[in-house]
Amino acid sequence: MKKIVAILTVLILLFSLAACKSQVMDGDGMIDELPPCTLNVFAAASMTETLTELQKIWNTLYEPNIELVFTFDSSGTLKTQIEEGAVCDVFISAAQKQMNQLDELGLIDAASRVDLLENKCALVVPEGNPAGITSYEDLGTDKVTKIALGNSDVPVGQYSEEILTYMSLWDELNAAQKITFGDNVKTVTKTVSEMGADCGIVYGTDAAAAGLEVVAYPPEGSHSPIVYPAAILANTEYPEQADRFMVFLQTIDAANVFEAAGFTVAE
Repeated sequence: MKKIVAILTVLILLFSLAACKSQVMDGDGMIDELPPCTLNVFAAASMTETLTELQKIWNTLYEPNIELVFTFDSSGTLKTQIEEGAVCDVFISAAQKQMNQLDELGLIDAASRVDLLENKCALVVPEGNPAGITSYEDLGTDKVTKIALGNSDVPVGQYSEEILTYMSLWDELNAAQKITFGDNVKTVTKTVSEMGADCGIVYGTDAAAAGLEVVAYPPEGSHSPIVYPAAILANTEYPEQADRFMVFLQTIDAANVFEAAGFTVAE
């Protein structure tokens, strides 16, 4: 009898271990484990710091066997790369425009699309603020000889143009050739940090990451809402793993990292 009980106990333990192998922990409890893979995530440059930090949490607490490989650049550049066939499983844009364009081409899984985050634009200056700039109104004065902005296919550049047009400064700054353009928000941030311009317009999160002084925020209603949509690509080879990552991006663990950087979690 004892031998039979012992055998049954061993069988029960083996069954339990086998069951555990098909599950892993996440922030909310046990979930089914998925086959290992590498997810290619294309994300707006302004998410570099937050997603790099979240990668550690993902592999430590959520999915140790699903590797994340990030490509950070302007949303316009990433959109073009996706259109040209680049391998991408998840796309996170800094504006709706680029995601809408991919949606119209049938390149994303529209059902997976979510508005993930919100951000804000900030007028920033280099250390010490040599030009003494304190407001957007100063951009139309002799205080400014050069302002750094994102170019026309970069979301932060598009928001900047909207702001400056709203304030009747866009044509004036262009005519005076006072604008130096960058190919993504990190380039703009670097230009200001290295005093290649008297000021610049970047996201609040990038200003904080670079330690730049924010001297002003744009008037309310002067630009489109800054929303970061995320979606799974329609042709991904790993839809379940990509969906798991999308769910992770909406957990409290991810929210804590995003909010600490200055993002607002979209409702």
